[in-house]
Amino acid sequence: MSEHLLLVERGSDWKAHFPPLPVVAIDDYLKGSSGVHAPNLRVINLCRSTRYLSEGYYGSLLAEARGHRVIPSVRTLQDLSRKAIYSLDTEDIDRKVARVLGRSKAGLQPTALELTVFFGQCAPREMQEIAAQLFSLFPAPMFKVEFRLQGQWQIHALKPFALHSLAEPQEAEFFNALDGYLKKPWRRPRGAKSHRYDLAILHNPDEQLAPSDPSALNRFVRAGRALGIDVELIQARDFGRLAEFDALFIRETTRIDHYTYRFARKAEAEGMVVIDDPNSILRCTNKVYLAERLAAQKVPTPRTVILNRDTILKAEELIGYPVVLKIPDGSFSRGVFKASNRSELESIAKKLLKESDLILAQEFVYTDFDWRIGVLNKRPVYASQYFMSRKHWQIVNHEAKGGPRHGGFRTVDIAEAPGPVVRTAVKAANLIGDGLYGVDLKVTDRGVMVIEVNDNPNLDAGVEDKILGEVLYRTLMEDFIRRLDIARRSQAAST
Repeated sequence: MSEHLLLVERGSDWKAHFPPLPVVAIDDYLKGSSGVHAPNLRVINLCRSTRYLSEGYYGSLLAEARGHRVIPSVRTLQDLSRKAIYSLDTEDIDRKVARVLGRSKAGLQPTALELTVFFGQCAPREMQEIAAQLFSLFPAPMFKVEFRLQGQWQIHALKPFALHSLAEPQEAEFFNALDGYLKKPWRRPRGAKSHRYDLAILHNPDEQLAPSDPSALNRFVRAGRALGIDVELIQARDFGRLAEFDALFIRETTRIDHYTYRFARKAEAEGMVVIDDPNSILRCTNKVYLAERLAAQKVPTPRTVILNRDTILKAEELIGYPVVLKIPDGSFSRGVFKASNRSELESIAKKLLKESDLILAQEFVYTDFDWRIGVLNKRPVYASQYFMSRKHWQIVNHEAKGGPRHGGFRTVDIAEAPGPVVRTAVKAANLIGDGLYGVDLKVTDRGVMVIEVNDNPNLDAGVEDKILGEVLYRTLMEDFIRRLDIARRSQAAST
């Protein structure tokens, strides 16, 4: 069995009579204390709070960045946090709930019931299959399931349940389930299947800094239809129609707490081919994850420090001024600030720490332009240079009068881009997945540095397609066909 590690929020949460297991305080894990970087660790996050951007949330996030096998994953945390997401996956289970509770509770006439699940195990024998199915969909150490009688029995809510809330009679049940879980090999969930070649492109015509302009969207539609794909532009209001398609291409700025993630999550649950996939959204939209992941794989970046409320001045000590401060889930120069002295550092950091328990401090490295390498399916596709906005230190000046002001651009043939830039970009993107990414890099006196990896990178007519033209759009559509063909063959082989 692989080594394992249990994360707790407070030392007192692991009571004196609990078994002697490898338990680590979340603060020590986040700081990267000795032993927490060992390979093949199985991490069990038992923190009290796993709300978005809390320390418990970052425990799972950094575990994934370090290559650990963590439960619950960030994706599970996000899915469990919003009924609109987890209800997508429990529709089939509801029918079984109706049968089991309708039979086993006949005559008692309750209107609500609650079930506690530990690692897929529960006390009522008749509910065990349901508990196991829920755990396979939402692998979390412990959660409560609330059932409501509304015409028929159905799942009303999945609720977080923390270690410190264990009642004494539940302790044996929890540790028996934990022991059984640790003896099982790690398994990844299997996806559903695709059937048709219809592609939906999600966009928002009112978005100010959309990743693709209307001309680029039209070129995607033409390229897809020329290859035999029926392409349709959809918007947020089309969520209920998503199952009509067998592929989804998101061309709207993605965020975790946003319907773009719900679309990606729903598409994957339906067995659709989807770019950006939910995991890529989760990994790319949080800069703390990226910093840890890139550092773990020795990808060169500017000097970077992860800060919390107690370690703000580490930015001054380890980096110096000026220093760049970033919120974890900003995009395209938003949520990025520069501090030139201690007063600015403390003021900006305290403001950002109201939104997130952790923020990023990064060495300020100025260059006239950033390289953006577009990577698709682990291969470089295009290379662009984005110049800093006039009299500003970023590509986009969000505080300019009259609205955001962009710097210029220059797109070159991928073969003409510096080899180290392209190779480093591909290495960084491959740490995220096999989707579509835009890797931002700087060339400095100390070599190539990765600034960040973006899911949902810009693809605008006349910019990123300046060299490839229609070939760029055709390349994207051909990759969707490749993925759909693989899915179809997989489906055929399993029937």
